[in-house]
Amino acid sequence: MEKVIVVVGPTAVGKTALGVALAKAYNGEVISGDSMQIYKGMDIGTAKVTKEEMQGIVHHQIDIRTPFESYSVSDFQQDVRREIDEIHQKGKMPIIVGGTGLYIKAALFDYTFEKSETDPKRMQEKYKDYSNEQLYQHLLEIDPGATRNIHPNNRRRVLRAIEIYETTGHRKSETEAAQNHQMIYDAYVIGLTLPRQQLVERINKRVDLMMAHGLKEEMDDLIKQGVTSDLQAMRGIGYKEWFPYYEGKCTLDDVSEQIKIHSRQYAKRQYTWFNHQMKVNWYDVFVEDFQKTITNVEGDVEKWIQL
Repeated sequence: MEKVIVVVGPTAVGKTALGVALAKAYNGEVISGDSMQIYKGMDIGTAKVTKEEMQGIVHHQIDIRTPFESYSVSDFQQDVRREIDEIHQKGKMPIIVGGTGLYIKAALFDYTFEKSETDPKRMQEKYKDYSNEQLYQHLLEIDPGATRNIHPNNRRRVLRAIEIYETTGHRKSETEAAQNHQMIYDAYVIGLTLPRQQLVERINKRVDLMMAHGLKEEMDDLIKQGVTSDLQAMRGIGYKEWFPYYEGKCTLDDVSEQIKIHSRQYAKRQYTWFNHQMKVNWYDVFVEDFQKTITNVEGDVEKWIQL
């Protein structure tokens, strides 16, 4: 199997810096495993890797869509698998770096996705008179297994499961159950971790820096372009919190605080998700001496490469 290095962990933990260090050490190219960094013009709120941070390392899956375009986990899977192959063909090491667990797992594991030709807007229109509860009850009737992993209020995912059944005749749950849930690459998954309080402080500081570095101006520009809260790109943390502000319902301080709260909640979910979904080799981050973190990781990566 092809070898792939993967760097995961919660937001603001130092994944970007480690990914670049590993790429320099092992002649690698980085593939972003972040579902938001694909969007052009959304740099500050996504903490997108800068040219300076790249240090000359090639990065993929950055700035490949406009905020008005949709991009599915299936699209990500196809793109990343192609990029892994192309990087290997160049004799280099692919290094996936990011915190969007579902996207990363879809690329690494033997997941298959049901394709349907239905326009999502048609599904929204068809079921517009259904409340979230009624829609969820409908899914319970046609594919009860699918409801195990979908929250009743996640209307988009409920509609997607219904759409799969209506357009393919197959239940989403049955398709997933038929898969082996096995990794198709020889991947070494590195997880970065910090004590809770230290991570909270880093998240809060990062949001303050985003605001200081022009997050409002970035959002102003997106609003001028015509973005709306229902766009996929605008559901991300750092962007969805702004719409009440533009509606005059809250202050800038409120926006900042909401981004911090949602970022901290997301970090907690990321830890839980990765711990349950794949075998992760966790490493403590030494904030004051990040080279020590890099050295610890590289020691184990060297052993894995020799296997």
